[in-house]
Amino acid sequence: QVQLVESGGGSVQPGGSLRLSCVVSGSFGTIGIMGWYRQAPGKQRSLVAQITVNGVTNVADSVKGRFTISRDNAKSTVYLQMNSLKPEDTAVYYCYAIILDTYWGQGTQVTVSS
Repeated sequence: QVQLVESGGGSVQPGGSLRLSCVVSGSFGTIGIMGWYRQAPGKQRSLVAQITVNGVTNVADSVKGRFTISRDNAKSTVYLQMNSLKPEDTAVYYCYAIILDTYWGQGTQVTVSS
């Protein structure tokens, strides 16, 4: 059984930084694409960033230049470094991993407020 566990969410003031981590555990083969979505209250879930096994990234325009996605294949972990956070970044952030099927984490709350 594959499980994804996120950590690193919390509350921060505008302009601050947070680093999210997501560890994949269980019995599985090669992890394909890993990434992050987010969902703000009353809005649809939207892609934040994704990264291939070879490190090719795709980052949403709304966070480009502020957020960086990376992964450690040896640790089955994906990271999201979030800098220059804005109130509109407030959302629940979900990590996902494609391992034949798509698996999701439980979500971690990020709140940006003064």
